[in-house]
Order: sequence, then structure tokens, then C-alpha cells
Amino acid sequence: QVQLAESGGGLVQAGGSLRLSCAASGSIFSINAMGWYRQAPGKQRELVAAITYGESTDYADSVKGRFTISRDNAKNTVYLQMSNLKPEDTAVYYCNAVVVTVRGFLPRAFWGQGTQVTVSS
Repeated sequence: QVQLAESGGGLVQAGGSLRLSCAASGSIFSINAMGWYRQAPGKQRELVAAITYGESTDYADSVKGRFTISRDNAKNTVYLQMSNLKPEDTAVYYCNAVVVTVRGFLPRAFWGQGTQVTVSS
């Protein structure tokens, strides 16, 4: 199996910055897309940012210009640099990775356990 270990969440004031990290480990042949999702209380989980193996990126409109996603393929790690944070960014942030565990197998999606980000006004 594949494990995703997230770190970097916490409490920050509005306008501040945080950097989330997510390292994948376990049975990994290759990792296709990696991304970050978030879920606020009473809301559905939504895509925040995603990045392909070739480093093409996609962002939710609400975070464009404030968040930057990047990855280190050698370390199987994805990062989310969050700047100019707003109270509405408060949520549990989940890491996602689409992984080929064995050569020739179909890719599967794996999730981290989530890390809380709280932005105070």
C-alpha cells in the first residue's frame, strides 16, 4: 500500500503564510498527479491545487495568485505554499496522489489523513 504523510498545518493570522508538505511512501512504481484538497465544516471537499508528473498545475479560482503547488519527484513529495491566507481558507487540507504501485497496474488514488489549517481574522 501507499501512505501519504502530511505536515505543516496550523493556526495563522489573516495575511500570513503556511507551507504544507506531503510525502508518499510504500509500494510506489510511479506517481502521476498529486494534489491538495480541502474540506471546511459543512462543505464538500474541493480541489485546491493539482500538479502532474511533468509539473503542469491547476488551481481553484479562489486560491490563484496566493497558493503555489510544487513537487519533488525524487522525494515523492508535494508541497503547497499558501500566502495571503484568508479566514475562508480555514479547512482540513488533504493530500492526494495517483499512484502506480506495480509496473503495468492501473493507477490508484490515495489520500492522506488531513491537516488542519485555521486562519484567524
